[in-house]
Amino acid sequence: MSKRNDRHLTMAELVSLVDSGEVDTVVVAFTDMQGRLQGKRLHGRYFVDHVVDHGTEGCNYLLAVDVDMNTVAGYAISSWERGYGDMEFVLDDRTIRRLTHLPATAMVQCDLVWLDHAPVVQSPRTILQRQLDRCAEQGWAAYAGTELEFIAFDTTYEDAADSGYRDLVPVNQYNVDYSILGTSRAESLLRPIRNTMYDAGLDVEGAKGECNFGQHEIGFLYADALTTADNHSVYKTVAKEIASQQGRSITFMAKYDAREGSSCHIHLSLRGEDGDLVFWDDEAGGRTALYDHFVAGVLATAADFTLMYAPNINSYKRFAAGSFAPTAIAWGNDNRTCAVRLVGHGAGARMENRIPGADVNPYLALAAMLAGGLHGIEQQLPLEDELVGNAYDSEAPHVPQTLRAARDRFHGSDLARAAFGDEVVDHYTNMADVELAAYDAAVTDWELKRGFERL
Repeated sequence: MSKRNDRHLTMAELVSLVDSGEVDTVVVAFTDMQGRLQGKRLHGRYFVDHVVDHGTEGCNYLLAVDVDMNTVAGYAISSWERGYGDMEFVLDDRTIRRLTHLPATAMVQCDLVWLDHAPVVQSPRTILQRQLDRCAEQGWAAYAGTELEFIAFDTTYEDAADSGYRDLVPVNQYNVDYSILGTSRAESLLRPIRNTMYDAGLDVEGAKGECNFGQHEIGFLYADALTTADNHSVYKTVAKEIASQQGRSITFMAKYDAREGSSCHIHLSLRGEDGDLVFWDDEAGGRTALYDHFVAGVLATAADFTLMYAPNINSYKRFAAGSFAPTAIAWGNDNRTCAVRLVGHGAGARMENRIPGADVNPYLALAAMLAGGLHGIEQQLPLEDELVGNAYDSEAPHVPQTLRAARDRFHGSDLARAAFGDEVVDHYTNMADVELAAYDAAVTDWELKRGFERL
């Protein structure tokens, strides 16, 4: 199997590094429902002798827990009644990479299958792969880039937890959007993340400051959609690990405080499998009908699929007027007030989905965009007129404003069930139900402050 680039390793190269002692630890990981890497750290010798040819296993509850790793009811694939059996981790040789921020460590990412080798259809990577297969059947390949923002603090994760995540010290104390001085102040953190990610096979573009205090973005070059999702998951984990090594912390919450939230704008385009443009007509100097149908489909399914773009209670705190996070389901040319922004021309023509926050699972969001776009192409949906001006003041339909509203749209959506299947829709509906039940049972700081003495 070919390498994605020359900084990745083949399996033979990884085996050789283990044999020579240069690698003694191999992380075998997959991305869970919440977008986190889960798996095992294996001794290099054991990995070579026993896992390379046979894979490894993990409990199926890993796709059926809440964010605190509690086993919860309602999932068809995993329960006490089913005995909490295993899934098989299938190594994807294209993803082998060195993790240079850790001693003698490499990583390989995995697909999930049942012990009879049937795919685990609820796995985020499998969900995305199904939509990529649908594109391939039409002769198209999907390319994507994710712009992931975070807030960094000069506070350890342990101290942050002890303080109830309040009064943390951000790495910048003012708005450093595009500020070179502001990024210089945080360069001792940003530079190791950039360089470690380059070593791990990501094509790093650069870093820039953002608006909230301590908020930054590190950008990476677009790639095929599966590679982008794989890299996104690795980057989030590594960035947190490097911050922790420095006695710092990073959050990818969509909305940490009352100031600007952290987004994950997703850029997406289709091309022919041979690289031919399908979104742009060079002779006409404009968008193709296929591009317009694709964007129309993303817009038409945006409300039904919002759960896959905004999966948490906190995700919806980001959707506020005048915040650069969208409220209106509309499109515009280079218009950052719309949910969908069209940018570029020629080979660079692409759509930007501005709905997702930094807490998004990239596999699910990309799968939703592709499913919506394919729906638009299949149904030849016409693209509505572009929104010119301030979308916050428009009459355009709104993105669902709460997790409960998004959950209900997703669960009752014939489009979602046709695109992803009942098993996937019911699984992720239950994920939302678990989060809603936990939130409904919680007593918040806001309630205590308003009610302890005053009520």
